[in-house]
Amino acid sequence: MPLPDRDFDITEVAVPWRLLADAGHAVAFATERGGGAPVGDPRLLRGVIFGQLGAAPQPKEFYGQMAEAGEFQRPIAWRDIEPAKFDGLVLPGGHAPGMRQYLGSALLQEKVAAFWALKRPVAAICHGVLVLARTRDPATGKSVIASRRTTCLLKYQERAAFFLTAWRLGRYYRTYAAYVEDEVKAALDSSAQFEQGPRTYATRGTATDDTAAFVVQDGNYLSARWPGDAYLFTKRLIALLQT
Repeated sequence: MPLPDRDFDITEVAVPWRLLADAGHAVAFATERGGGAPVGDPRLLRGVIFGQLGAAPQPKEFYGQMAEAGEFQRPIAWRDIEPAKFDGLVLPGGHAPGMRQYLGSALLQEKVAAFWALKRPVAAICHGVLVLARTRDPATGKSVIASRRTTCLLKYQERAAFFLTAWRLGRYYRTYAAYVEDEVKAALDSSAQFEQGPRTYATRGTATDDTAAFVVQDGNYLSARWPGDAYLFTKRLIALLQT
């Protein structure tokens, strides 16, 4: 699970870590230089605005547990990732400015391309899908997900969060000028491959209720839209790893 040094989404990292670990998988974290623990987006711990729009209590509890784990405190460096040593790749999201380190890294994209070529499970959620959209297949020059069905953070979700908070937080919810959905669609062979799922703004899936969650699976590739999908996203990844 590669991460930036700061600002990743609390839920999209801590929920996969906890559920994968509980299922018996060893999770390795990686940051650009390695060696020191990264830090999640602090606003998601205390509430983005007026105590609202942050992570739910259980993911925050998982984040506290993860922060004490040795694999999180001592991540490897991106340059030291050896794709063939891993059974799966998880690409979390986040929208705050620190995410650009991870979303725009040519080195990380090189490692992701090498892992993608192994045809092992790859799971990306929210802004994490941008990493795949920007990763090129050496044989075709296209994005590695050009021919795949996918979802990602939806434009109406990104726009709504921005409009609700811009008066106080500026462009906190707009990582880039282009919407995530627009960039991901542009990387596909056809916009018909993009799936939005049921419309949702606030209702999230939980550990025991997946009613509000949505995940797209296309072969070995899983994608999800936002933190509200994190539990179902990880359950599907665990099932894929088991096969």
